Amino acid sequence: MIELIVNKKQNSKMIAAIENGKLVEIYEEDEKKQAERKEGNIYLGLVKDIIPGMQAAFIDIGTEKTSFIHVKDVIPQVDEKVQKRVDVDIKNAVKPKQKILVQIQKDSNDKKGARTSTHIKLTGKYVILMPNTNIVTISQKIVDEKEKERLLKTIKEKLPENTGAILRTAAEKKSEKELIKDLEQLINKWQKIKTKFDNEGENPQLLYRSPCIIEKMILDMPENKIGKIEVNDKKEYDEIKSILEDLQESNIKLELQQNLLEKYELEKQIEKSRQRKIWLNCGGFITIDTTEALVAIDVNSGKFTGKSSLEDTVYKVNYEATVEIAKQLRLRDIGGIIIIDYIDMQKQENKDKIEKLLKETLKQDRAKTQVEGFTKLNLMELTRKHICSHNS
Repeated sequence: MIELIVNKKQNSKMIAAIENGKLVEIYEEDEKKQAERKEGNIYLGLVKDIIPGMQAAFIDIGTEKTSFIHVKDVIPQVDEKVQKRVDVDIKNAVKPKQKILVQIQKDSNDKKGARTSTHIKLTGKYVILMPNTNIVTISQKIVDEKEKERLLKTIKEKLPENTGAILRTAAEKKSEKELIKDLEQLINKWQKIKTKFDNEGENPQLLYRSPCIIEKMILDMPENKIGKIEVNDKKEYDEIKSILEDLQESNIKLELQQNLLEKYELEKQIEKSRQRKIWLNCGGFITIDTTEALVAIDVNSGKFTGKSSLEDTVYKVNYEATVEIAKQLRLRDIGGIIIIDYIDMQKQENKDKIEKLLKETLKQDRAKTQVEGFTKLNLMELTRKHICSHNS
């Protein structure tokens, strides 16, 4: 069972997920950053400039920085396993001053404006609605073929024309009534956004604000996984209460408490989560270094010498490191390209075991991860999508 702790300070707040007394996720934000967070927001935009050489365009969405869109995020979305994507020139896909409905995929930073897409996604508890496409798919974590067939049949029968969906892992074993209710709420939400877009003229503006961190955690985490939310601020308490009512989450207890950081020695756990070096139980350690292009994780044997062969010693350190790395990626919300420099293993069998272990431990992470495997230089490559782009 997971407990969420929301600790509000003067101009900032910390949201921590605790499982069995251990810190598993943490997000920290100040009010300014919270206001700046736009990933997932949907806007009425106007095409400002077209850049043929980049097959892209700049879109005015009413924010300080002009957003960016690539042609592949403009043309209709297709299932490339079934249908080949048609290449289109950006000049034929959008026109200057054209009114366009876009969703932010990646927030702006000091150097670039936000990355946007016309491929809209609205996330519910069990379903992700995808307007303007016929793609209907299901979470890879649902493996029972009969259950997959049931879920897909249920959703396909209720989807409006030219509307796709992704069935989330949480949909498994849910009743038809629960699934349809979730789907209908998303369809209603989309209809309101579309109506607003059609009726609001041509002034660039925000049409839909994406869920806050708390709401996103409630939506993303498995059913009945969150047992309690504790908060130290009355205003935050009232806002979370409203979210729980809107989501009809009656099983989650909400409590107003003080001195939350003293619980589970949270300050100590938070401080540890910021350290570059993390020691392993065996005496080895890992280091985590972030660059602009990627995150590099190095595995070291440290004080551990082992009692058997060198290969066995190395495997033990790499095994413990893998479990810890999966925890740290989730805890620190590390995203993008990640390179792990394991201690070299001679046996292919051991490399295969480590790769399998990494994939298994990452299944506990609600972020999308993709393990590419070992390179010729014995470096492990993987990618992970940020849960929250503004996480410090």
